[in-house]
Amino acid sequence: MILDADLTMPPEELPKFLKVLASGRGEFVHGSRLVYPMEKQAMRFLNTLGNKFFNMAFTWLLDQRSRTPSAARRSSTGATTSGSPREELLRRLRPLRRLRPDLRAAKLDLKIVEIPIRYRERTYGTTQISRFRHGWLLLRMCLFALRRIKFV
Repeated sequence: MILDADLTMPPEELPKFLKVLASGRGEFVHGSRLVYPMEKQAMRFLNTLGNKFFNMAFTWLLDQRSRTPSAARRSSTGATTSGSPREELLRRLRPLRRLRPDLRAAKLDLKIVEIPIRYRERTYGTTQISRFRHGWLLLRMCLFALRRIKFV
């Protein structure tokens, strides 16, 4: 499981991810931050707009509902289990390492489950997100995914 140090997602929500993985309902769990109302300073207006735009793009690309395209860091895969299935999954993931985690999961036909999370105002550090540079990167990822997923 991956959790940002800025604590915009409360660590208390991590057991929800584990429950989905442990129950077998999903092989990749994605935290969706656009479901619940956010604290006032949690996300700037342009970031919210970009998230909604890329939400639509990734929903179409992945053929499933995705509410948080840039929240890949708040994701977890079943790759943490021990034994041969883990090694096989890691082997399959290696060639796709340039893709975002959710795109990797979609490309591998993993069962993706999205769960809502509470997204709060940052309590530690400063943002590492550059709206325009990272927006451009997400757009390039969309184009890459379009070629690799839709036009295979």
